Amino acid sequence: MKIVLASGSPRRKEILNKFGYKFTVEKSGFTECGGESDPISVAIKNAKGKASDVFMRLKDKNESDFAVIGADTIVYLNGVILGKPKDRLDAVNTLKNLSGNEHKVITGFCVLGKNLCVVGVDESTVKFNDLSEDLINEYIDKCKPFDKAGSYGIQDGFPLTESVSGSVYNVIGLPIEKLKPILDLILL
Repeated sequence: MKIVLASGSPRRKEILNKFGYKFTVEKSGFTECGGESDPISVAIKNAKGKASDVFMRLKDKNESDFAVIGADTIVYLNGVILGKPKDRLDAVNTLKNLSGNEHKVITGFCVLGKNLCVVGVDESTVKFNDLSEDLINEYIDKCKPFDKAGSYGIQDGFPLTESVSGSVYNVIGLPIEKLKPILDLILL
């Protein structure tokens, strides 16, 4: 069975490569939903929407046996979903809000195939260090986190976080610990 990642995220690709999976990438055209206060529902809806979009396109092309992975990662602080920053000022403000605080990172995922639909979610808790304005500006200048939920990437090598409870891969964008058993089973 062929694995297809419904994402252009370089971080998701890196995780699948690191764990030895062979896959292709078909970026989804699904428009992410938001506006709800329940981050788990939003993450799952978006993951299913991304996987379904790519699945239907490939099905229409009469592709052979395949399974599509869709995922959506949400940063959630004090009852608010923090999306990707609109601009530099938004990134600065988001990082200031995260500074010294604990927040949740939730990734919804969907593995969709001809006779397969597995949906799940993973949640990690991240505690941020107290960040100086200089560190925030240096981080944004060097790492350009404009395509990252919450305006940061834990893998970027900056001292942003104090601790992570749960999967670091989930925080990066793909909870491989939960996906691996599913992928290994369908690849038998």
